[in-house]
Amino acid sequence: MKKTAAILTHDQIWAAIDSLAAHAGLSASGLAKAAGLDPTTFNKSKRIGPDGRERWPSTESVAKSLAATGTTIATFVQLIEDAGEAVRAVPMLGFAEAGASGYFDDSGLPVGKGWDEVAFPAASDDHTYALEISGDSMKPAYRDGDVIVVSPTAPIRRGDRVVVKMRDGEVMVRELKRRTSKSIELQSLNPGHRERTLAASDVEWIARIVWVSQ
Repeated sequence: MKKTAAILTHDQIWAAIDSLAAHAGLSASGLAKAAGLDPTTFNKSKRIGPDGRERWPSTESVAKSLAATGTTIATFVQLIEDAGEAVRAVPMLGFAEAGASGYFDDSGLPVGKGWDEVAFPAASDDHTYALEISGDSMKPAYRDGDVIVVSPTAPIRRGDRVVVKMRDGEVMVRELKRRTSKSIELQSLNPGHRERTLAASDVEWIARIVWVSQ
């Protein structure tokens, strides 16, 4: 009996590329840059032509992306088979921009324009977002270019790494040591920086880091 070959769909291929980027901790444009391609190569706007016809990624762009991420063809085929099962785009912002107004509401949920996107393998919180670290002030925990994924609604426990937004606009990443109704004690991720004790009234919101790509 002749075996019927599987048919690859347009959505499967692009979902696999999004998954490839997600496993590397990159956005679609970040993956294109890492592969030495035009940053817009994998953008969602490039996947459908002006005439409505589907556009497919070239064999060369896929090959360069696999080489850039150290991914085998066998793994990419598996990503195609698993495409769309547990990957969705989450908004991403540069950490240096997080303190500016207009990106978060009062409870720390992402809002407004100016966000990029990154594909993330598993995000149960609909308000999950990502921040791209810039600079080395958080070494050795996080380095320039690392992407941290933050869940505003996840429960926070002692020892969790968190993002803290102050009412004056300052944003920091720390480890939670202790939290009471009046104060929040934070341990720096950089051993060269001191611990901080904040008045709870000075903190606008605090959210837990649930994943990091390094």
